[in-house]
Amino acid sequence: MQYGMVIDTHRCYGCNACAIACKLSNNLSKGVWWNAVVTEGGATRDTASGEWPNNVMRFFPKACQHCRKPLCVASCPTGASQKGDDGIVFIDQELCIGCGTCLTACPYEVRTVMQDDPEYYQDVALGQWDAPEHKAGKAEKCTLCSNLLERDKEPACVRACSMRARIFGDLDDPESEVSKVIESGREYLQLHEESGAEPSVYYLL
Repeated sequence: MQYGMVIDTHRCYGCNACAIACKLSNNLSKGVWWNAVVTEGGATRDTASGEWPNNVMRFFPKACQHCRKPLCVASCPTGASQKGDDGIVFIDQELCIGCGTCLTACPYEVRTVMQDDPEYYQDVALGQWDAPEHKAGKAEKCTLCSNLLERDKEPACVRACSMRARIFGDLDDPESEVSKVIESGREYLQLHEESGAEPSVYYLL
């Protein structure tokens, strides 16, 4: 099994609902985002490139790519970064020493290590009751909402997308919707393919 995702850049209009849903569902602390929407376009945020009428602007929601050959796992000196049988790359908080080696190894810049105790916007925990615990000096990143998957629910970012730009499923199952979309012949790209990490997120162009 290899959980993965297809993101249709023709449907995504950069509303950031996926990023906000991720932050709330996982009770992320101030300044921490596991999911961010990157604009491909002009020199400033949310502006198009080129000249009228040939302007170009696309949005690329970016989080952990849950690679088949994750460089973070290969580089981790304590074995804290691991890959599960379902293809999800995760961090064992008990083994993590916050050295930052995985941050350097990851070509997607989607990991973070908090130096201080997490600080929140509210005095009470938001999001899911079983959201991951956040600690100072520990690496963290997108978990593909593995806590929700255990309850047969989709990741928060997928559920929040009003344009249905995200399709989630098992890439190793040829009958899954996500596999059928990839094999449909539509053009797609994977970020930093040259790294050899074999990311499990496909962007339809």
